[in-house]
Amino acid sequence: MDDYRRLADEIAAAIAAGRLRPGDRMPTQRAFAHRRGIAASTAGRVYAELVRRGLVVGEVGRGTFVRATGGLPGAGVPLLEPSRARIDLELNYPVVPEQSALLGAALAPLLRPDALDLALRPVRAEGTAAAREAFAALCAREGGEGEKGEDVAGEGGWAPAPEALLFTGSGRQAIAAVLAALVPPGQRLGVEELTFPVVKAVAERLGIVPVPIAMDGDGLDPAALASVHRATPLRAVYLQPRVHNPLGLSMSPARRAELGALLRQLDLPAVEDAVWSFLRPEVPPLAATAPERVVLVDSLSKRLAPGLSSGFAVVPDAYREQVAASVRAGGWLAGGFALEAAVRWIGDGTLAAIEAAKRADATERQLLARELLPDAVLRADPGSYYCWWELPTPWRAETFVAGAARAGIGLTPAAAYAVGSRVPPAAVRLGLASPPLPLLAETLSTLAHLARGGPVDQPE
Repeated sequence: MDDYRRLADEIAAAIAAGRLRPGDRMPTQRAFAHRRGIAASTAGRVYAELVRRGLVVGEVGRGTFVRATGGLPGAGVPLLEPSRARIDLELNYPVVPEQSALLGAALAPLLRPDALDLALRPVRAEGTAAAREAFAALCAREGGEGEKGEDVAGEGGWAPAPEALLFTGSGRQAIAAVLAALVPPGQRLGVEELTFPVVKAVAERLGIVPVPIAMDGDGLDPAALASVHRATPLRAVYLQPRVHNPLGLSMSPARRAELGALLRQLDLPAVEDAVWSFLRPEVPPLAATAPERVVLVDSLSKRLAPGLSSGFAVVPDAYREQVAASVRAGGWLAGGFALEAAVRWIGDGTLAAIEAAKRADATERQLLARELLPDAVLRADPGSYYCWWELPTPWRAETFVAGAARAGIGLTPAAAYAVGSRVPPAAVRLGLASPPLPLLAETLSTLAHLARGGPVDQPE
């Protein structure tokens, strides 16, 4: 083997082992040649080989840096070709091509030593004054004139007070902290009959009993909620009024108003999961209808990127102290650097630009799903990143998931979302966000072929 390739292999191994990290500056070619006792021309060939492999990148006037590699699972992997990569339609991580450049540019001022020193200090559950102002503005909706925290003239106007904001390390931590504060162990939590699987796991860990509430085409059914609560009281209800996961439903104004009035009547707190709501910004939150009863939880992981998981909650006065205590006791505090970065991304328009790009991307992926699954019974918001596929007879969800797995495709069966003893429907959720569009198209075509064949055609 040529010496330059052997040296390139050594550096590649150091990168793979984590001894050289993305962003590390490589020595100059002259310094590398001196250290290794090789000619400068050989050092140049080593660096050229590393560039060819995509392991380093040269920046004019700055030097050569280790490049970040290893994208999302399945990226660039042709469907059904021999590979260890699995095409993931379970986890749903939207990433648009332009976001890294936008995020990086906005971070530059934060990397000054004085700004970085401030950002690396610990923060409390209440975050910082700048974070409270920025996140309150992020949540606010325009409407008529009115007091902060109130629905404005029935038009969905809502501007949460900055002091209502509490911060956690992720959206999941925000959900856990709020549920731990509102529902004691052994008590009952109402949830939609198809709900976010993490909530089921959090409830189990906290010793909370999830109770399924029936749904209709407009989301959670208020009459069913009232009936369940009056039979055996609930301590709270968790729901997704906008872009429901997995069904894609968003409640109508009439349903939000009816549910808000019921929460007041029953004196029942609600936890509104708004993580996917940025895909439908025109739909008001339930919190705008009953701000004194609804705790809104959200995060940046879907809005921005999977690794940016700052979570937050807009908490009414009646519950704020107990939720703040829960955040502290659970060790769920937000990181100062992530919070300060988010403040800058909100303030300079970076977050808004990425949200807009993701809305366009989600719409394109939904159109692709409708085109490539023309015979499928799909339930989805036309601007969401997921579909609920009601499978044709005689498929069962578990059998279809197993057939997809043999083709290297991961799907989520209905049972993951179902609550209670009722038999889950023969359905699966398709997460459309993670694979690149060409790979997603091939994957959906394979699933369409699988569905047409029927379970009897599957190999043993």
